Parts: sequence; C-alpha cells; structure tokens
Amino acid sequence: MHSKLTKLRNEISSAIDGMTLDHLTCKPEGKWCAAEILEHLSLTYVGTIKNMERRLAEGQPSPTGDRARNRLKRIVVTRLGYIPAGRKAPERAMPRGVPAQQVVGEMVENLARMDGVISECETQFSRGVPIAEHPILGPLTAQEWRAFHFVHGRNHAKQLHRLRRSLLGN
Repeated sequence: MHSKLTKLRNEISSAIDGMTLDHLTCKPEGKWCAAEILEHLSLTYVGTIKNMERRLAEGQPSPTGDRARNRLKRIVVTRLGYIPAGRKAPERAMPRGVPAQQVVGEMVENLARMDGVISECETQFSRGVPIAEHPILGPLTAQEWRAFHFVHGRNHAKQLHRLRRSLLGN
C-alpha cells in the first residue's frame, strides 16, 4: 500500500482504538456517529474504485476535463491539505446504515482495493497523467487522488478522535 494511504489507515485505526460497538454507534446530536463516518469513507473509496475501473476498462484515462478551472481547489486540497468546512457529502457517499461490526473491516478493505486500482491506473496511464475525474476537483493524477483521500480521511480521523475522547475520556 502506498505510504500516504498506509498512514491514513493507521490514523483512522488509532482514532477508533478502544471503541466498542456501542461507542461506534453513539450518535451526537445532529452529527454522524463513528460507524457512519467510517461508512462514508468506505463509500468514497468505492466510488473512486468504480471511477478508475471504468477508466481501466475503457483503456484510457479520464476524458480531458478542464484542470485549469479547478486548479485553485485542487491545490488547496491536494497540496495544502485543507478541505473547506461546510460542504455536504454527495448522496452516493451518505451512510446507509451498514452494521458497525462490519463497517470497520469494509472500510479497511476498500481503502486497500482503492490503493491497488490507483496504482494500476498509474501504471497503465503513466505517472502525472490525470487518470479520473473528481466531481469537485476535476481530473486528478494518481498522486492527487491519494492526496485527496489522505486529506479527506485525515479530516474525518480528527472527528473520530474527538468522538472517542468524548465517549472514553481519552
């Protein structure tokens, strides 16, 4: 697994370390519970997998999108590591109620699958070539996809740490 995604997996694991099924499903008022955050992350990985598998099946990277139009957003997220607050998750990445006992394993499995598909695209389409389109950031290279998922996942890992502290007091 790519080092950036390994670090992400470790940060998420650390954030939920010691949480029971009850902790994972304890829902703060108006917020997602830990299991829902993990399911959301897993769904984003599945979306990326499907997107890239389409590219591989077609034998070509993302149709040429306008990278210049989304340049600033892309730089802020993938290079500066900042995701602006307040954006609602797209419907396809909204938690659907996967049982807490299965969501952790699925999230880790989908992260590993996504890493493999990103690497496969990078090999097939060359380094530095935009391989698939992100719905907000536009066409991203393999490196940018990894950076996006790292920053996005790290944001949610911070939420998970706060939830854990509120529930376990540590």
